[in-house]
Amino acid sequence: MIHKPDLFALTGGPGAGKTTLVRALQARGLTCVAESARAIIREHGGRPPLPRFAALMFDRDLAHFHAAEGPALLDRSLVDAWGTYRTAEGERLVRTHRYNPRALIAPPWREIYVQDAERDQTWHEAVASFELCARAYEDAGYRLVELPRAPVEDRADFVLALMASLSSARPGESRDPS
Repeated sequence: MIHKPDLFALTGGPGAGKTTLVRALQARGLTCVAESARAIIREHGGRPPLPRFAALMFDRDLAHFHAAEGPALLDRSLVDAWGTYRTAEGERLVRTHRYNPRALIAPPWREIYVQDAERDQTWHEAVASFELCARAYEDAGYRLVELPRAPVEDRADFVLALMASLSSARPGESRDPS
C-alpha cells in the first residue's frame, strides 16, 4: 500500500465550484492537480465510451498520484474514476493508493451551476453525480468534509485551514528541514 497523507482529494458533482476553487488555491501557492476528465474530454472532442473513459481516468489519476508531492490538492482522484466505473482493478488501485483519509466534497450548488462544452450534465445529473462521488469515497473508506457554500476566497481559507490541521507539512512549507 502507498499512503500519501499530504495529498488531499477534492470531489463532488459537476458545476459545484471545484475548478474555481482550485484556481484560487493555486493563486495562493498551493500545489493543485487538475481534473483528468476535463482534459480527456477536450483531447477526444467529447466524452469517450464509458469503459475507455474510465480507463483513461484511471491511468491519469494514477500518474498524478505518483507524481504529486504534498501538501497538494487533487481535483478528483482514483476514487472518482472508480466511482464512475467500478472494476476489480479500479478497486485494487483505490485500496492500495491512499490519499489523506479525509476528502473534500463540493455539494451541489444551484446558484453557481452552469453547463459548458465539457460539462454536459443537466442539474439533476449533476446532483446524481455528487451522490455517486460521495458513495464512492465512503465505500473506499474516506471521511468526507463538505465545503461550505460560500465565496471562493472563504472556501479557499477553509481548505487551507483544514489541510494545515491534517497535513504533516503546512501548505507552502517544505517538509525538508535543511
